Amino acid sequence: MNERRGKDSDEDNNKLYVNDSSIDFKGRVPFRASTGCWKAAFFILAIEFSEKLSYFGIGTNLITYMTKVMQQDLETAVKSVNIWSGVTAVMPLVGAFVADSYTGAYAMILFSASLYVLGLSLLTMAEYIPSLKPCTTCEHGNKKHEVLFYLAIYLVSFATGGYKPCLQSFGADQFDENNAKERRQKMSFFNWWNISLCCGIFFGVTLIVYMQDNVAWGLGFLILAITMAVSLLVFICGRPFYRYKNSPLGSPLTTLLQVFVAAFVKRNLPSPSDPSFLYEVSMSPDKSSLSHTDRLRCLDKAAIIEDDGNDGQPASQWRLARVTQVEELKLVINMIPIWLSCLVFGVGIAQGTTFFIKQGSVMNRRISKHFEIPPATLFIMTAIGMVITVALYDKVLLRYVRKSTKNERGINILTRIGIGMAILVIAIIVSALVETKRLTSARNGVKLSAFWLAPQFLLLGIGDGFSLVGMQEYFYDQVPDSMRSMGLALYLSVIGVGSFLSTFLIIVVNKLSTKKGIGKDLNNSRLDYFY
Repeated sequence: MNERRGKDSDEDNNKLYVNDSSIDFKGRVPFRASTGCWKAAFFILAIEFSEKLSYFGIGTNLITYMTKVMQQDLETAVKSVNIWSGVTAVMPLVGAFVADSYTGAYAMILFSASLYVLGLSLLTMAEYIPSLKPCTTCEHGNKKHEVLFYLAIYLVSFATGGYKPCLQSFGADQFDENNAKERRQKMSFFNWWNISLCCGIFFGVTLIVYMQDNVAWGLGFLILAITMAVSLLVFICGRPFYRYKNSPLGSPLTTLLQVFVAAFVKRNLPSPSDPSFLYEVSMSPDKSSLSHTDRLRCLDKAAIIEDDGNDGQPASQWRLARVTQVEELKLVINMIPIWLSCLVFGVGIAQGTTFFIKQGSVMNRRISKHFEIPPATLFIMTAIGMVITVALYDKVLLRYVRKSTKNERGINILTRIGIGMAILVIAIIVSALVETKRLTSARNGVKLSAFWLAPQFLLLGIGDGFSLVGMQEYFYDQVPDSMRSMGLALYLSVIGVGSFLSTFLIIVVNKLSTKKGIGKDLNNSRLDYFY
């Protein structure tokens, strides 16, 4: 009878409270009915929409701003955009490290949103304050404007470093994985997350870009600043409804470093023939442990127990590591070759927000006598290609692929990444052919229709639907549980380092070419040879 009462009491307690190590804004165990789930998630979806609206409203039209407003030549402008894109995509490594180790997700999101508002406000000031406005008639432009503009866009870049690895995981934390109803709602949350993301991209590359190109750049930046400020206030209003994970216990990178040091210190010790002699401790039910593997056995020495006469005193963590910690380091090291291979894809997709859009700017974009599509709006075809690919794969192809491969995922993750890379190669070949035709038409005084660019944009999106989704899944699954945010950041860093490599490639091509490959404008360049 007492046992039954105890079980009933536990069930009632689980119905009333969330017992997944979360706390509410007052530091108490969260009350299930008044915290988390959709009542909290909608605040998070709102700020996600605002962030994507701002990022794509700036990023996709940056090449146009630098060539038309700041009067940079094509080579300089593309390098500037690639460097900015690279920094923006690499910064999540820093944001994830700080959030996982010290601040937690909520504090990092607040800081990043404030930084975002500041950056967008500075962009707006650079367009409206007379002494800071760009000078389109000056030979070298307005230096004050350039300094303020670069400061503003790099503030935005730093802000995305905190957003991207933290916001989605914070939203997912609002649903209790141990509750069947909330677990189903969590699946729906990811669908709504992608809807919010796509809506932000859509309005960013259509409405905001149109405002910038046809009304005023300052008005476009002002709309973004106001939208972000309002969404920040909305996010803060949701504070009583959020569930917060306990404060971080330190950097997971420190643990990996400790394994390296312990293995180096004991490098001369013989490895035991039986892995059961290696050091491991029993884990609590809410923490996972990893079994020993035969890969990178030199690292196993970090888990060798030394007989050093410490009289039962625990060994230093810098001299003795658990098997689970050693295996976590092996997981991270095994990802390095895959990460390096994916950089080729990062170089390819860097062309989508630079040369592809610049191609569109010198082509015929009119769809009627009175309406012309902004160049950056062409990027929406990439988003369409990606959405269609993911939807078709998930809703149509997956069931058949599962039957043929006997794999729950359908296509193996690495195979999926490889398919996306192959499609990217086709996209770049198509881009070269279209550019050759555009150059021929331009020399004959004819503007080729911008819709000739549709295949390369769509192919880029289809490749993203395979490779980007595959990389996101791979890097999230392979990292240790304590480094989930870092896993997402590693995936994003592929895009960032790819942008840096694209800039390096432009420099190399121009240095080695007898005739400059990338000149001051497209008609004086051989972009088809570069592709």
